[in-house]
Amino acid sequence: MAAEQDPEGRAAARPLLTDLYQATMALGYWRAGRAQDQAEFELFFRQCPFGGAFALAAGLRDCVRFLRAFRLRDADVQFLASALPPDTDPAFFEHLRALDCSGVTVRALPEGSLAFPGVPLLQVSGPLLVVQLLETPLLCLVSYASLIATNAARLRLIAGPDKRLLEMGLRRAQGPDGGLTASTYSYLGGFDASSNVLAGQLRGVPVAGTLAHSFVTSFSGSEVPPDPMLAPAAGQGSQVDLAASVEMWLERVCGHLGLGVQEPHRGERAAFVAYALAFPRGFQGLLDTYSVRRSGLPNFLAVALALQELGYQAVGVRLDSGDLLQQAREIRGVFQTAAAQFGVPWLQSVPIAVSNNIDEEELARLAQKLVSVGGQPRMKLTEDPEKQTLPGSKAAFRLLGSDGSLLLDVLQLAEEPHPQAGQELRVWPRGARESRTVRPAHVEPLLRLWVQQGQLCEPLPSLAESRAFAQQSLHRLSPAHRRLEQPALYQVALSEKLQALVDRLSARGAL
Repeated sequence: MAAEQDPEGRAAARPLLTDLYQATMALGYWRAGRAQDQAEFELFFRQCPFGGAFALAAGLRDCVRFLRAFRLRDADVQFLASALPPDTDPAFFEHLRALDCSGVTVRALPEGSLAFPGVPLLQVSGPLLVVQLLETPLLCLVSYASLIATNAARLRLIAGPDKRLLEMGLRRAQGPDGGLTASTYSYLGGFDASSNVLAGQLRGVPVAGTLAHSFVTSFSGSEVPPDPMLAPAAGQGSQVDLAASVEMWLERVCGHLGLGVQEPHRGERAAFVAYALAFPRGFQGLLDTYSVRRSGLPNFLAVALALQELGYQAVGVRLDSGDLLQQAREIRGVFQTAAAQFGVPWLQSVPIAVSNNIDEEELARLAQKLVSVGGQPRMKLTEDPEKQTLPGSKAAFRLLGSDGSLLLDVLQLAEEPHPQAGQELRVWPRGARESRTVRPAHVEPLLRLWVQQGQLCEPLPSLAESRAFAQQSLHRLSPAHRRLEQPALYQVALSEKLQALVDRLSARGAL
């Protein structure tokens, strides 16, 4: 199977991004003559991350790319040979060299879909040995992407629809692959842009960024710009020495703020001037390199007002440390008084950006389990009901009310007739002791067929399309389920036939 010929192919996971026990199990299947047995795996989670009531499904695009590129090359096989027992039959390694995903079928939630506990994010079926080797990499690709997208969606809910959210975590990311994944799926989950240039190049994520503290501290104030002249924004009129204009404005600003003209840091001011000369239409001040009140703020105002005289408008300020909320309130107050003092109305609404570590509770773990081998349902039995898996090949549906509201998701065996709109359906909510009857006005199948026998069945949506779909999905969720603290739990139920199978297998395991 040929790899996709697109720039993202360079970021595809490699086939040995897996656990060694997957290779040892593959050898066991091969030695037992079971390599071609048909099997199905499901990827799902047991609890919503961050204590919430929803998750966003993500990572499908990466999974499809991985499957289409999957092929063990000589170097891969040679390494596995060095890791497995030295007396391993060489014919096993010849078998590995011939593997691809031409017999693999994938059903999955579209990227950006709402996902709930127990409902598969991904179903993978095919030859047992192959799907065993796919287990770990697919779990890796789906779980981290879905967690990042969910975290981003929660932050978007906190910020509201109108605030601009930028992802700037690359320098603290879990390596280059983790950084690329985080930037990609933060955007899918609702962020507006990323500082990660590679995510822009490979994934089409909008990129944004201005300046860091290192730029500011690199200036001492003794630097002389080789060309301090700046033309008016309209393109007509004489050029102005911006550095000289800033010094004149600084006296007026310091007088307004009750500061001595020597208090604002010269190097910081020189850095702001240099940046404004390079980006007069995109000037943003990073205010907290030194003192926000006595340096960053007056220096920013002096440069912003000098630019204003030439017809340019500063795009904002940024805070990166300290009590961000308190500082933002104080800065907004200064902007409002300065706007009135200097007759510059737009100054009172200059955007104030904040950047700092933003995290939530530790990410919940996703789980992936074997559910069917050779057409026979398999179920993990445990004394902890939460860790039991659901047996058999399954289908999943979302039931909706007449107003489009989400009622519940239902899981059933794949061979069962699909639920129908307007017809009564008896289901067993997970964790409940009794069944309930629902009559949905609309029924939506959740798992779509994306790959069949190794062939892509339909074009994958672009990242931007998946991002838009994610926001549409979140808007359909009720406020009680969208709530970030103590949300109402969304209900996932089993069909009568699936519940009966669970009960029967559980009874056998108890004997």
